[in-house]
This record gives sequence, C-alpha cells and structure tokens, in this order.
Amino acid sequence: MNNREQWNKSEKTLRTVQLVFEFSQKVSDHIRMQANQNSLSASNQIRTILGLEIKQSRRPRLSVSLSEQDYQQLAVRYQLDVHDKWAIRQAIADELIEYTDDELKQ
Repeated sequence: MNNREQWNKSEKTLRTVQLVFEFSQKVSDHIRMQANQNSLSASNQIRTILGLEIKQSRRPRLSVSLSEQDYQQLAVRYQLDVHDKWAIRQAIADELIEYTDDELKQ
C-alpha cells in the first residue's frame, strides 16, 4: 500500500486534520493582520481565503506552549507549586485578563 492509499484509508477514519504551514514572516503577518481586522482566528481567515465555510467560535482561544522550565519559572513568579499546573494556568489567565484591562484603560 503506497502513501496515497494509506492517506485515503486513514482520512476516512478521521473527522478533521490539522494542517500546519510554515510561511515567510511577511505571509504569516499579513494573514494574522487580516484575521485580526476581520475579528477572525488565523485559521478562519485561511478558511475564508480558501472559500471554505467558517464557524464563529463560541469561545475565542489563545494558546501558548510551555516547557517544564517555563512551568518552573511561572511557579516561582506566582508562588505556586510547580506540579500544580491547573493553578499556574489560572494565574496566567488572571494575569492576561488584568493586562488586557489595564491596556484598554489607557
């Protein structure tokens, strides 16, 4: 079975497939800028460009990748147990909300 046949077979069992693209900074920045101007996620901006249906997110999401070293640094910053990742996550969320509130007051 070749790669295309394997892809077609596995594609039938998957509901969605996330594709990740690496573009030049110029392309990435432009798509993100358009998404922001259109109040869309970058993913929905790409779907719009491709002529695909978009679904408005009920809960717009932001994400960040954290290493174990990042968790250690944040545990110290927030004075939390490094193993209490839920508490660290909540502290991050609280800080981002406070940051946004402060920025919007200016």
